[in-house]
Amino acid sequence: MNRSIELMAPAGSYEALWAAIKGGCDSVYFGVEQLNMRARSSNNFTLEDLKQIAQIGREHHIRTYLTLNTILYDHDISLMRNIVKTAKDSGITAIIAADHAVMNYAKKIGMEIHISTQANVSNIDTVEFYANFADVVVLARELSLKQVADISREIKRRDITGPSGELVQLEIFAHGALCMAISGKCYLSLHSHFASANRGACIQNCRRSYIVTDKEEGMQFEVDNEYIMSAQDLCTIDFIDKILDAGVRVLKLEGRGRAPDYVYTVTKAYNEAINAYLDGTYTRKKIDTWMEELATVYNRGFWDGYYLGRKMGEWSDVPGSKASKQKVFVAKGLNYFPKVQIAEFICESNSLSVGDEMIITGPTSGYFQFTVSELRINNEPVEKVKKGDVFTLPVEGKIRPSDRLYKLAPVKI
Repeated sequence: MNRSIELMAPAGSYEALWAAIKGGCDSVYFGVEQLNMRARSSNNFTLEDLKQIAQIGREHHIRTYLTLNTILYDHDISLMRNIVKTAKDSGITAIIAADHAVMNYAKKIGMEIHISTQANVSNIDTVEFYANFADVVVLARELSLKQVADISREIKRRDITGPSGELVQLEIFAHGALCMAISGKCYLSLHSHFASANRGACIQNCRRSYIVTDKEEGMQFEVDNEYIMSAQDLCTIDFIDKILDAGVRVLKLEGRGRAPDYVYTVTKAYNEAINAYLDGTYTRKKIDTWMEELATVYNRGFWDGYYLGRKMGEWSDVPGSKASKQKVFVAKGLNYFPKVQIAEFICESNSLSVGDEMIITGPTSGYFQFTVSELRINNEPVEKVKKGDVFTLPVEGKIRPSDRLYKLAPVKI
């Protein structure tokens, strides 16, 4: 999509990559194997996947960004260089980096670089320093929109350009999980389990419930009602106009560990919001609709982060998701008849009815989400299929054997 604002979506799998494209992203970001901040929590790609990812990006006119944003030790340098060189040779658009070793090597071999939020860029002079390496800088998550706008104005006033000769662009996180630590720099997991969050191995101690013990008498109290270190998820869709007015040109959606339905729903909502901003149709009614859609997928509740001037977070009151809908596995793909665009499945669990909202995902097929308009068994129309039934339904896109079909159902409280 050719527009002045870039929407960057997460891709933790091929299914999520296709979901991001279907949702309307302008770029995707992902990790390979080690040395990225989701090394533990997402299904990272391998170096062998990079050529295919780059090819998919070119075919769909989206940019592809490889995250290599952990801190590095001396023994990581050889691996880091191999990853960066392979990414360049494969046609990946850019590397997202935080460690100067990555920036230095990528610059030497002519690989485009973006500065990660882990670099904690909080002022204009730091932006000016990193302009020697990168055209895009992700600002620290703790900045207010006023601070962001001040930095944006100073970039123009000082004429700060990156390696391309263009003005440096500012990127911020717009939606998703928000860590309690400064720009993700947390040592709690390292302290408790020798698993460094800064090496992509966080075990998320902060998302757990805790008991406080009185050291003098041993009296224990459970910290009730709130998970006191687990921030609610960032959501900016109801003030996206203020963010873009502040000079931000790249909006990043968090979620490389999330399922394809999350990636599709969030990307689609923010894509529509950006377009509404650009064409002057950004309204309260549309915002309410987008908020309802965002609430259907994984979330810990929403707050606006620090952008509007708050200095304290809003803490989650549940250990997991508050999503209003859940994904229920129903069937596995058997065949596809392209001339008539009919897919055949076997129902392996639960049931499916005409009118149900459903999802089909597969590594090669990608992502489909639509409402069931027709079901057939032995070419006879039926209203419902149940476990054991072999059935067909119309699908505008090729599905493959073993693709999985889910239905979206309301979460029972």
